[in-house]
Amino acid sequence: MTLDEFNQLPAVDAVSALYGCCHCQQWAETVSAHRPFLQCEDLLMAAQQVWARANEAEILEAFAGHARIGDIELLRSRYAGRATQEQGQVLAASDAVIQELYTLNQVYEQQNGFIFIVCASGKSAEEMLALLKARIHNSRRDELINGALEQGKILQLRLCTMIDAEH
Repeated sequence: MTLDEFNQLPAVDAVSALYGCCHCQQWAETVSAHRPFLQCEDLLMAAQQVWARANEAEILEAFAGHARIGDIELLRSRYAGRATQEQGQVLAASDAVIQELYTLNQVYEQQNGFIFIVCASGKSAEEMLALLKARIHNSRRDELINGALEQGKILQLRLCTMIDAEH
Protein backbone atom coordinates (compact mmCIF):
# COMPACT_ATOMS: atom_id res chain seq x y z
CA MET A 1 0.00 0.00 0.00
CA THR A 2 1.10 3.57 -0.41
CA LEU A 3 1.74 5.93 2.47
CA ASP A 4 -1.40 7.89 1.52
CA GLU A 5 -3.45 4.69 1.64
CA PHE A 6 -1.98 3.86 5.04
CA ASN A 7 -2.75 7.36 6.32
CA GLN A 8 -6.38 6.98 5.22
CA LEU A 9 -7.00 3.59 6.82
CA PRO A 10 -9.52 3.46 9.64
CA ALA A 11 -7.64 3.43 12.96
CA VAL A 12 -8.39 -0.24 13.65
CA ASP A 13 -6.96 -1.25 10.24
CA ALA A 14 -3.88 0.94 10.65
CA VAL A 15 -3.20 -0.58 14.07
CA SER A 16 -3.66 -4.06 12.61
CA ALA A 17 -1.22 -3.30 9.77
CA LEU A 18 1.34 -1.94 12.22
CA TYR A 19 0.83 -4.88 14.57
CA GLY A 20 1.86 -7.10 11.67
CA CYS A 21 5.19 -5.26 11.64
CA CYS A 22 5.77 -5.45 15.38
CA HIS A 23 3.60 -7.63 17.61
CA CYS A 24 3.18 -5.02 20.31
CA GLN A 25 -0.31 -3.57 20.65
CA GLN A 26 0.75 -0.40 22.48
CA TRP A 27 3.44 0.31 19.88
CA ALA A 28 0.98 -0.17 17.01
CA GLU A 29 -1.65 2.05 18.62
CA THR A 30 0.83 4.80 19.43
CA VAL A 31 2.40 4.85 15.96
CA SER A 32 -1.04 4.82 14.35
CA ALA A 33 -2.04 7.85 16.46
CA HIS A 34 0.83 9.83 14.87
CA ARG A 35 -0.82 9.68 11.44
CA PRO A 36 -0.87 11.26 8.94
CA PHE A 37 2.75 10.94 7.88
CA LEU A 38 4.00 13.25 5.13
CA GLN A 39 6.82 10.95 4.06
CA CYS A 40 7.79 7.35 4.69
CA GLU A 41 10.81 8.62 6.62
CA ASP A 42 8.41 10.29 9.07
CA LEU A 43 6.67 6.96 9.67
CA LEU A 44 10.01 5.19 10.15
CA MET A 45 11.22 7.84 12.58
CA ALA A 46 8.00 7.77 14.61
CA ALA A 47 8.07 3.97 14.69
CA GLN A 48 11.64 3.96 15.95
CA GLN A 49 11.02 6.67 18.56
CA VAL A 50 7.97 4.86 19.92
CA TRP A 51 9.87 1.55 19.96
CA ALA A 52 12.76 3.17 21.87
CA ARG A 53 10.31 3.94 24.71
CA ALA A 54 8.95 0.37 24.94
CA ASN A 55 8.97 -1.18 28.39
CA GLU A 56 9.96 -4.78 29.13
CA ALA A 57 6.42 -6.13 28.82
CA GLU A 58 6.01 -4.49 25.41
CA ILE A 59 9.38 -5.78 24.23
CA LEU A 60 8.52 -9.32 25.34
CA GLU A 61 5.12 -9.04 23.63
CA ALA A 62 6.90 -8.18 20.37
CA PHE A 63 9.41 -11.02 20.82
CA ALA A 64 6.54 -13.49 21.26
CA GLY A 65 5.41 -12.71 17.71
CA HIS A 66 8.56 -14.24 16.20
CA ALA A 67 9.32 -17.74 15.03
CA ARG A 68 12.26 -19.40 16.74
CA ILE A 69 15.42 -19.16 14.57
CA GLY A 70 16.11 -22.62 13.23
CA ASP A 71 12.57 -23.97 13.69
CA ILE A 72 12.87 -25.93 10.47
CA GLU A 73 9.45 -27.58 10.73
CA LEU A 74 7.77 -24.16 10.80
CA LEU A 75 9.93 -22.91 7.93
CA ARG A 76 9.01 -25.93 5.82
CA SER A 77 5.33 -25.80 6.67
CA ARG A 78 2.76 -24.16 4.46
CA TYR A 79 1.96 -21.88 7.39
CA ALA A 80 5.43 -20.39 7.52
CA GLY A 81 4.57 -17.08 5.83
CA ARG A 82 6.79 -14.27 7.08
CA ALA A 83 9.09 -16.67 8.94
CA THR A 84 10.19 -18.22 5.65
CA GLN A 85 10.60 -14.81 4.02
CA GLU A 86 12.80 -13.60 6.84
CA GLN A 87 14.62 -16.84 7.72
CA GLY A 88 14.39 -18.70 4.42
CA GLN A 89 18.17 -18.91 4.10
CA VAL A 90 18.12 -21.32 7.07
CA LEU A 91 16.58 -23.90 4.74
CA ALA A 92 19.83 -23.89 2.71
CA ALA A 93 21.99 -24.68 5.76
CA SER A 94 23.31 -28.08 6.69
CA ASP A 95 21.30 -30.22 9.08
CA ALA A 96 24.07 -29.84 11.66
CA VAL A 97 23.87 -26.02 11.58
CA ILE A 98 20.07 -26.08 11.73
CA GLN A 99 20.11 -28.49 14.66
CA GLU A 100 22.69 -26.40 16.54
CA LEU A 101 20.65 -23.24 15.91
CA TYR A 102 17.55 -24.92 17.25
CA THR A 103 19.28 -26.45 20.27
CA LEU A 104 21.14 -23.28 21.28
CA ASN A 105 17.97 -21.23 20.84
CA GLN A 106 16.25 -23.55 23.32
CA VAL A 107 19.12 -23.05 25.78
CA TYR A 108 18.98 -19.28 25.20
CA GLU A 109 15.22 -19.26 25.79
CA GLN A 110 15.56 -21.25 29.03
CA GLN A 111 18.21 -18.80 30.27
CA ASN A 112 16.37 -15.61 29.31
CA GLY A 113 12.67 -16.43 29.16
CA PHE A 114 12.40 -15.33 25.51
CA ILE A 115 13.67 -16.53 22.15
CA PHE A 116 16.83 -15.28 20.46
CA ILE A 117 15.94 -12.26 18.36
CA VAL A 118 18.09 -11.27 15.41
CA CYS A 119 17.32 -9.38 12.23
CA ALA A 120 17.82 -12.36 9.93
CA SER A 121 17.49 -10.44 6.67
CA GLY A 122 20.54 -11.10 4.51
CA LYS A 123 22.20 -13.37 7.08
CA SER A 124 23.10 -16.97 6.48
CA ALA A 125 22.28 -19.64 9.03
CA GLU A 126 25.97 -19.81 9.86
CA GLU A 127 26.05 -16.06 10.56
CA MET A 128 22.98 -16.31 12.80
CA LEU A 129 24.55 -19.25 14.64
CA ALA A 130 27.74 -17.23 15.21
CA LEU A 131 25.65 -14.34 16.59
CA LEU A 132 23.73 -16.70 18.86
CA LYS A 133 26.97 -18.21 20.17
CA ALA A 134 28.38 -14.72 20.76
CA ARG A 135 25.32 -13.62 22.71
CA ILE A 136 24.30 -16.79 24.56
CA HIS A 137 26.35 -16.03 27.68
CA ASN A 138 25.18 -12.41 28.02
CA SER A 139 23.00 -11.40 30.93
CA ARG A 140 19.23 -11.38 30.49
CA ARG A 141 19.28 -7.59 30.78
CA ASP A 142 21.84 -7.27 27.99
CA GLU A 143 19.88 -9.67 25.81
CA LEU A 144 16.67 -7.76 26.38
CA ILE A 145 18.50 -4.69 25.06
CA ASN A 146 20.15 -6.59 22.19
CA GLY A 147 16.87 -8.21 21.20
CA ALA A 148 15.03 -4.86 21.34
CA LEU A 149 17.66 -3.32 19.04
CA GLU A 150 17.25 -6.22 16.62
CA GLN A 151 13.45 -5.89 16.84
CA GLY A 152 13.87 -2.22 15.87
CA LYS A 153 15.72 -3.27 12.72
CA ILE A 154 13.07 -5.87 11.93
CA LEU A 155 10.16 -3.48 12.31
CA GLN A 156 11.87 -0.94 10.06
CA LEU A 157 12.28 -3.56 7.32
CA ARG A 158 8.69 -4.71 7.74
CA LEU A 159 7.38 -1.12 7.56
CA CYS A 160 9.32 -0.55 4.33
CA THR A 161 7.78 -3.73 2.94
CA MET A 162 4.30 -2.72 4.08
CA ILE A 163 4.55 0.77 2.55
CA ASP A 164 5.59 0.87 -1.07
CA ALA A 165 8.74 2.87 -0.44
CA GLU A 166 12.01 3.29 -2.23
CA HIS A 167 14.59 2.45 0.46
